Amino acid sequence: MKSDFFKYQAQTSPTPLAMEVSHAKGAYIYDTAQNRYLDFVAGVSACPLGHNHPKINAAIQAQLEKYLHVMVYGEYIQKPAVALTKLLAAHLPSSLQKTYLTNSGTEAIEGALKLARRATGRSEIIAAEHAYHGNTMGALSVMGYEERKQAFRPLLPDITFIPFNASAQLDRITTKTACVILETIQGGAGFIVPTNNYLENVRARCTATGTLLILDEIQPGVGRTGKLFGFEHYNCVPDILVTGKGLGGGLPIGAFTASSKLMDLLQDNPKLGHITTFGGHPLIAASALATLQEITSTSLIPQTLEKEALFRKLLVHPLIKSIRGKGLMLALILPSADIANHLVLESKTKGLILFWLLFEPKAVRITPPLTLSEAEIHEGCAIIIAILNTIEH
Repeated sequence: MKSDFFKYQAQTSPTPLAMEVSHAKGAYIYDTAQNRYLDFVAGVSACPLGHNHPKINAAIQAQLEKYLHVMVYGEYIQKPAVALTKLLAAHLPSSLQKTYLTNSGTEAIEGALKLARRATGRSEIIAAEHAYHGNTMGALSVMGYEERKQAFRPLLPDITFIPFNASAQLDRITTKTACVILETIQGGAGFIVPTNNYLENVRARCTATGTLLILDEIQPGVGRTGKLFGFEHYNCVPDILVTGKGLGGGLPIGAFTASSKLMDLLQDNPKLGHITTFGGHPLIAASALATLQEITSTSLIPQTLEKEALFRKLLVHPLIKSIRGKGLMLALILPSADIANHLVLESKTKGLILFWLLFEPKAVRITPPLTLSEAEIHEGCAIIIAILNTIEH
């Protein structure tokens, strides 16, 4: 199987971890040699309820027996998609009431950027330095890392970058700006949280200039930060909210949400302003609905902050320079990329799954399932500390 993996399946890096997965349950993944791995990554934040969750499985099975794909998005009334978008609206501010379901987060970013240009008639888009919003051409255009973009130019024109958390530069947002797009918490850059009322200041400037604010909650959304969506911490409501990853409960999904007035602009002039065949797929919508119902009807969200506190208490070591992030979106900042690499790779040999961040080489990702128990937190943190203790410092 391993040789076929490298021969027939396209790779995303020269050195994938190449674990051959047998099955997964709860917070654990098992390989075909029956080794057990505690999962502190959750599919890169995509499995908030862990693996093989019974309520998600039941929802998928029930929908499977009814129908799968029947029509392109937006033509037929399909109960799972309607129920999902209604539940999202019930848990969002009244200005965020209509949702377009897509196949992935990056597709949702594309739709949000299109909607902003359609609504304002402006072309300029402002994004953050060190931003990551996906890898399709529009999303790549608002990525704040030139070395990842250069090979694919030319990209979208009229893109300007400003430093994240730099309120002094917000005057660069003008009446020519269609939208500002920001991650509520910067992911690939190293889980950078907004400080000094930054998002509130961005919101005020966007309102003053008639600019739409897009917040990317693909990583911090769906309960991961101790609120259902990260922007709820920062007194800042976006005009367009983008989510994905954890919303699907382990299946591929994306979504962008705005007011009815904004979202209805995609219906006409031109018609089919955004169109997708499989967006809102009933099986995936059923999984997402079960996920959102479980997260919003239990104590998982407040427990996230309690679990964050336990991680911070246990992960104290001279080589851990800081722990960035919020809730269960945490990044260990280590002295060097070599130490970060060693920790990720050595942890795998000890039965713990950690992972890297895209752009910060000294960071190690900790984004476990929200369902992770205190005992499992102790188990994984003990492995991390034991490995760091073997490194001279």
